[in-house]
Amino acid sequence: MIPRNAIVEIIEEQGGLEKLKEVGHFKIVNSPYMDLNIDYIGKGPNGHPMIAIAHNYIQNGDVMADPDMQVEIYCDLLFPVTYQQDSLGIFQEVYETDEKGKAVGVRPKLKTQLKSFLEKWCSNLRKQGFIEAASVDQNELIKDSLQDALGVTVEVL
Repeated sequence: MIPRNAIVEIIEEQGGLEKLKEVGHFKIVNSPYMDLNIDYIGKGPNGHPMIAIAHNYIQNGDVMADPDMQVEIYCDLLFPVTYQQDSLGIFQEVYETDEKGKAVGVRPKLKTQLKSFLEKWCSNLRKQGFIEAASVDQNELIKDSLQDALGVTVEVL
């Protein structure tokens, strides 16, 4: 049996897609790995809900994608839309879109490549324990992380 998509499971652990739409952003802290950020963007080029999935780091004061993918969600499946890797200067788009953002063309080879990358990334997230980390109270982890980094007491409202 093929395991469920790790990103879908993480979203469910955080309260589901409707909760993500409501709050706009989930951050999963899972030391020693880079935080995983999941943002709700809106409708994608095929009319399905679209999210951004990213690991980020700061370089010279700028937030850098390592990587960042935008994907559409349909029936608990993820469909790649964009891929960005800032350290390499890469930004790729699967779909050609019209002025309203609707898909009018597709790059099938790129779509296949990004789907393969996304499957490997999700496999790594599962192996690294991100699904389990998503079930933990992230507010407390973020608070502890900020307190360690800043050396001050942080209160979560």
